[in-house]
Amino acid sequence: MEDARYTQLARSLIHYSCDLTVGETVLIESIGAPIEFVVALIREAKASGATPLVSLKDDLIMRELARQYSDCDIKMMADCELHVMKKADAFITIRATQNAAEYVDVGDKQMGNILRHYIEPVHYRYRNDNVKWVALRWPTPAMAERAGMSTEAFEQFFFQACDIDYKRMADAMRPLADRMANAKEVRVVGPGETDLAFSIKGIGHYKSVGRHNLPDGEIFTAPIKNSVNGQIHFNVSSTYYGATFDDIRLKMRDGKIVDATASNLHKLAQILDQDDGSRFLGEFAFGVHPQIRRPIRDILFDEKLAGSLHFAIGNSYSSADNGNRSSVHWDLVLLQTLDAGGGEVYFDDALIRKDGRFVPTDLAVLNPENLG
Repeated sequence: MEDARYTQLARSLIHYSCDLTVGETVLIESIGAPIEFVVALIREAKASGATPLVSLKDDLIMRELARQYSDCDIKMMADCELHVMKKADAFITIRATQNAAEYVDVGDKQMGNILRHYIEPVHYRYRNDNVKWVALRWPTPAMAERAGMSTEAFEQFFFQACDIDYKRMADAMRPLADRMANAKEVRVVGPGETDLAFSIKGIGHYKSVGRHNLPDGEIFTAPIKNSVNGQIHFNVSSTYYGATFDDIRLKMRDGKIVDATASNLHKLAQILDQDDGSRFLGEFAFGVHPQIRRPIRDILFDEKLAGSLHFAIGNSYSSADNGNRSSVHWDLVLLQTLDAGGGEVYFDDALIRKDGRFVPTDLAVLNPENLG
């Protein structure tokens, strides 16, 4: 039986996110997503006059390959996938997570090789700048459990969060985008010991409104690479390639992470020492999705949390580029709502957001009761 939610989501991905046109090719990568949804994507792609290519993957198979592959094997896989990617005008990837810790025993060195020889060349160096792409999770019982929700409630939440008016969101972001374009210095204060200052002068910004993620809802820039000073305590749990981290605390000096602690200190050190760029920041963003109001323990949701901000350790995107290059791009979230301890964000000493709520009149439209 055809699920109307599948059809609507497929239409959004094909016609809005990818904006497919006649004669284009779309590569659809499914990692455990329902076959029925892949079929819905194929139908919508063909209806738009595009050619769909399909890659069906499974986390258990990918884990075994990751554990067994030599460096030569990893490079061969990257070459093959890059060859196909270069045939595509658009790329849709859907991951249905059954176990967030599936890759935790791959090994630090091996995971580093996969990031360096596969993720970086295929996705960071080529896909991000040459292909229309969109990534999303698929709701599963495992994700619902991590979010502390029933499977039915989580599915309903997921489809509703994907189906908001992203064009309206883009319009609502314009005043904040203008302020980011004109700001020089940013200061993030609280909760707790968090006090971090940096410059975004001349970096640019990007409104994430359903083109690259569903659900979406963030606006990002990047700190000037060597400008970050202070300390920050991230209060939202983070998972990175199977490893879970709580209470990540970073001290920054002249842009570099000079001290770091977390619940998983060994893994954290391994990530930060991955390459020359992995101790620098590549992104700073505000989350504004009106329906994402508490952590889900999945970064594609948590980085859009209303009242949050996040920084990415490592690679910077070309759409708001500070020049930092790394095989790592790891988003870490700070929630500043009153329930999470509060906090402020300043642009050039002007208060922009307090306790998770935008203060200036022209930015109030981004507060969840107005944007929802």
